[in-house]
Amino acid sequence: PQAADSLLGEATPDHATPSAARFVTTVAVWLPLWLAPVALVVATLGGANVFSQIAIFFSKMAMVTFGGAYAALAYVAQQAVERFHWLSAHEMLDGLGMAETTPGPLIMVLQFVGFLAAFRDSGALAPLAAGALGGLLATWVTFAPCFLWIFAGGPFIERLRDNTALSGALSAITAAVVGVILNLTIWFAVHAIFRQTTPVRGFGLQFDAPVLASVDAWALALAIAAALAVFRFKIGMVATLAGAAAAGVALRLAGWIA
Repeated sequence: PQAADSLLGEATPDHATPSAARFVTTVAVWLPLWLAPVALVVATLGGANVFSQIAIFFSKMAMVTFGGAYAALAYVAQQAVERFHWLSAHEMLDGLGMAETTPGPLIMVLQFVGFLAAFRDSGALAPLAAGALGGLLATWVTFAPCFLWIFAGGPFIERLRDNTALSGALSAITAAVVGVILNLTIWFAVHAIFRQTTPVRGFGLQFDAPVLASVDAWALALAIAAALAVFRFKIGMVATLAGAAAAGVALRLAGWIA
């Protein structure tokens, strides 16, 4: 049997229609798959261990962030750099650049963060082995909750699409996500263009202000050139990225940038 038409105009298959029994079964399977490794790591190693911190932090990130990879990265970048000190702001930039230019979803930069966190606090393990385990753990606790949300909540989407209150709430979340992504853009831009920043705390504000004297003139010039190429001359993203990468390599080989 099939239910009413879906958003795509196709009949919704029976397995995708809301069912309390199916919802309970899905949660009973995926919730332990997600949280059992987290509980095991914390119980075995203690809450202060880096693996416990990775498991808890990325599980929390999977629960509280909305809007895709860029929205999640805004939260991860600031927490991983400023709170946990797992890596520096420039290393976070390296990870983002690597994720942007390699196959796979952008969110895989979280594996890079988990790897460095465990690599630098490996304990009794070899650093490379600890890093690999940290990256795998970050990946698992990031994606396992997503399967739970999709399999448990997906069948209810068709029923909720005409709910006015829910639509209004989702519109508000969409507007907030735009602000979160803008925050990420500014954070990365500041740390890419300026070599030094100073923390600003007060009046409910918390951000890193650039030290103007530390501006990286070449990085600023490359950013302006890339913006002009894309927005003024309508050059494609791939060509612009290739040109900026080539210019960066040439500047590095010439010794003009570190």
